[in-house]
Amino acid sequence: MKKLSMIALFIGVAFLAQAQLNPVSWTFTAKKIDDKTYELHMNATMQDGWHLYSQTQPEDAIIIPTGFKITNNPLVQLEGKVKEVGKMEKFHDKKLDVSANQYSEKVQFVQVIKLRGTAKTNVTGSVTYQTCNDERCLPPKTVKFSIDL
Repeated sequence: MKKLSMIALFIGVAFLAQAQLNPVSWTFTAKKIDDKTYELHMNATMQDGWHLYSQTQPEDAIIIPTGFKITNNPLVQLEGKVKEVGKMEKFHDKKLDVSANQYSEKVQFVQVIKLRGTAKTNVTGSVTYQTCNDERCLPPKTVKFSIDL
């Protein structure tokens, strides 16, 4: 019985360590371009050895691409799609015969918006992403954000 308790304890500690592992940090800011136009900057910084995946992936990719959901706000109009700014790496695993578009170290996602009025507002939403290193992939994670304009 003592061995079984010790095994359960080790499994629990390993699970908690995995749950707390967070190799990607995010910052969310707005940059005013003109009177009613802003750029939303959603910046990801990865720990050494970890990768964050592009919004667009090859057909053979088995990872979860990064995705943004911006909450509908009647005072804000989205202009185009979220753009990626960074050095994209095209990865191919020969053993598994799968590919991925990924970023290391850092990547910036930029969404242009226009205000429909003059009232102060904010933009809220979430980013869902998956991150991997050379040994493992973590389950997808969702981070909520709110950016004041």
